[in-house]
Amino acid sequence: MEKDNIQNLLLQIGRKMVQEKGTEALTVRKLSEASGCSVGAIYNQFANMENFIVIQNYMTLDELSGLLAQVKITENAFGDLNKLLQVFVDYVSDNKNLWFLLYSSHLRNDRTYSYFYMKKVVKIVSMINGFICRIVPEMERPESVVSAHVLWLTLFALSAFLTKDILDSFKKVNKKTICQLVLNTYMAGLTVLEKNNG
Repeated sequence: MEKDNIQNLLLQIGRKMVQEKGTEALTVRKLSEASGCSVGAIYNQFANMENFIVIQNYMTLDELSGLLAQVKITENAFGDLNKLLQVFVDYVSDNKNLWFLLYSSHLRNDRTYSYFYMKKVVKIVSMINGFICRIVPEMERPESVVSAHVLWLTLFALSAFLTKDILDSFKKVNKKTICQLVLNTYMAGLTVLEKNNG
């Protein structure tokens, strides 16, 4: 079997393991058992499990970007941004373990992000910025880009609640709508601030 085919096979098997059993299931030994590849062969393909996880996170961001790009653009920019958010919330909720694998990598202090990783994040932030520019057209581009980054980072931080049952004990908080409340409050604030500055 060719190297690319072995890599793809291992990535798909590892992805399924995370989806079904959680991030703790992803060890080189368990991946070896599930794939039939030796531990040495896995290290030969990825050098270490950290690289394997990085590629899994690339795949997750690519999947999310692909779904976000399918949101149909209408004349209602505010409604479209809420649809974009719903796609994000649904994706995270439907892929909790894969998203937690990505999210948890951000909790490490020694993490540096590659150009390829940041390029995938910028693609998502650019989509958000496009909607912000439509909703608040009078906003200068540098400010709208910063606003898009702040919104993405806020939603990304909140996404941890979608992967765990942390909020389930709070009866008055629906974890599936908390992101929508934050988004709409933030956009309302941006609109008011821009009008006051105008």
